[in-house]
Amino acid sequence: MIIERYSVAKIEDLENLLNDFDAEVRKGALLELVGMLRHGEISLPAAKPEVNIHIHSFFSYNVFGWSPTRIAWEGKKYGLEVIGIVDFDVLDGLEEFLRAGNILGIKSVVGMESRVFVSELADVVTNSPNEPGIHYFMLQGCPADAQRFGADEVLQRLRETARSRNKGIISRINEYLGSVKIDYEADVVPLTPSGNATERHLLVAYDRKAREIYGDRAHEFWAGVLEVGAEKMAGLMEDTPSFYDVVRSKLMKFGGVGYTAPDPASFPSLEEFVALGRRLGAVPTTTWLDGTNEGERDMEANLELFTHKGAAALNIIPDRNWNIKDPDEKTVKTAKLREAVAAARGFDLPISIGTEMNKIGQPFADDFSAPELTDYVEDFIRGAWFFYGHTVLARLKGWGFGSSWADAFFGEDRHAANRFYEEVGRAAQPSRLILDMIAALPDGAEPADVIRILSG
Repeated sequence: MIIERYSVAKIEDLENLLNDFDAEVRKGALLELVGMLRHGEISLPAAKPEVNIHIHSFFSYNVFGWSPTRIAWEGKKYGLEVIGIVDFDVLDGLEEFLRAGNILGIKSVVGMESRVFVSELADVVTNSPNEPGIHYFMLQGCPADAQRFGADEVLQRLRETARSRNKGIISRINEYLGSVKIDYEADVVPLTPSGNATERHLLVAYDRKAREIYGDRAHEFWAGVLEVGAEKMAGLMEDTPSFYDVVRSKLMKFGGVGYTAPDPASFPSLEEFVALGRRLGAVPTTTWLDGTNEGERDMEANLELFTHKGAAALNIIPDRNWNIKDPDEKTVKTAKLREAVAAARGFDLPISIGTEMNKIGQPFADDFSAPELTDYVEDFIRGAWFFYGHTVLARLKGWGFGSSWADAFFGEDRHAANRFYEEVGRAAQPSRLILDMIAALPDGAEPADVIRILSG
């Protein structure tokens, strides 16, 4: 980014305001930044062939506290061709993010992630470690919020389930810690803009509470809890990500004092979540961890099940499957990554990728120049085009993937449908002219009419 020297402080101030919990403050800051762009005070790079469509915003948990608007801005600064947010259990950032993308002229998509119960895998671990039957699943390319399609009830249940789960964790941990207790309403909810707290918010709250009570001796408290020497604990607390990983493992994850085995009844079924996605006009998207758990070792069988249940795409987090220090682990996981991509190709599933950014150390964008990813870059870019093309047509005309319009022209030919939405996503720019021309197409228009506009 090239800027005038006198503008640096102003830009930093405006970027910080992009994370304000007040939506109007965020919107105003963005419009000021766009004004600086138009007046030549800021010069941003052109889009390059790189994408990231799986970034968590502060509506679930972003490690930097970034809002949907800030993420769109950072994507524009970096030069991503397509950018996307994915929040856990909520679509609270959807309209804000897509609006910011249009204002900035960057292709934008929105997804939602949750955990579902898969009855056929009740005794099998897939992508939720140590939790048989529980599976992370996504609705990618959500074109509109739940209220518009009458799905509030389902999303409200997801929110209430998460809230109940968090309160249960707090109750067990408070009892274990004794002197350091947090209150969900007073200490956790204020950390989020819409009350959708995650385990990572609980970590922040416990860290703050311990420092509030013990001050400079907080490391001694945690040394006792975590059974680590006080001096070593003091050093560990200077490395917040590592410190939080240790606390989370000890207190919240499988085997921890706050952990309780998930009750399948507390999660939506896979079928119910897929149905929600269809009502929203989203693309049901199964997710892949690393191929080492029983339910992911045979990706052909895995995808056979999930596509039969309605999944039409696959989500992968590439960085955690190749950027690995241990050579033996890297050998295993890069081989599994190759198997996962090959399986997705075999089932003709678009691939959604990203870096999550809900933990320090995760990059803003994948390294597409890494030799370990060279063979998959085209898959990743085409997948992002697919989801953007789907989002554009779904929002403007209700013609997204899986719509009755798409079914009328493509039927069961997933390959043809994928290629069409990829081409729309490649060619369609987030410009008012293009979008208005598509919106003006008659209801009886065909896929060729859309391509004709974009080609012109």
